[in-house]
Amino acid sequence: MSIATRLFKPTETAWKPPRWASPISLLLCVVGIATATYLTYAHYSDPSVLACSDKGAVNCAKVTTSDQSHFLGMPVAVLGLAFFLGMTVLCLPQAWKRQEPIVRYARLAAVVVGLGMILWLIYAELAIIDAICVYCTIVHGLTLALFFVVVIATVLGSGSASVYDDFDDDDLEDDDLEEDPQAFEGPG
Repeated sequence: MSIATRLFKPTETAWKPPRWASPISLLLCVVGIATATYLTYAHYSDPSVLACSDKGAVNCAKVTTSDQSHFLGMPVAVLGLAFFLGMTVLCLPQAWKRQEPIVRYARLAAVVVGLGMILWLIYAELAIIDAICVYCTIVHGLTLALFFVVVIATVLGSGSASVYDDFDDDDLEDDDLEEDPQAFEGPG
């Protein structure tokens, strides 16, 4: 079954995410909130509060005060914080368990937008600013990891729910096994 079919085909059974999706994505979001909060604090106070070099290729102050540190008039640090706050809501266990496809699509869309933003920021750091911010790189890595977690969990989760997922060994009587030896084997 293709990925597109798994994502967009209406299912007769409940959609069920992999068990690891919520805790891993939530952890990435919380670390992202902490890092983006630190960058936001530095933006509104003084970039020198960043525990980072201010000389050479690694220069957080140069990156966080550059023209590219704003997007559509908003500080990129604030946008990063808003991104991780929004993703936290979409990655809560209750959100992962929601059956409405719109929740999955919103989570996917948000993480794709986040990925697009960090790709632009990485380009800006390397090609335009000619400096790298360690904390920005942490945010970039967290966003990339969150992208992979959400995409993989969405694809795997789409096909994981079936009539056999709710099957309990207690539901199978010894008599049933004698009548139909393949009853316990599941889908072929």
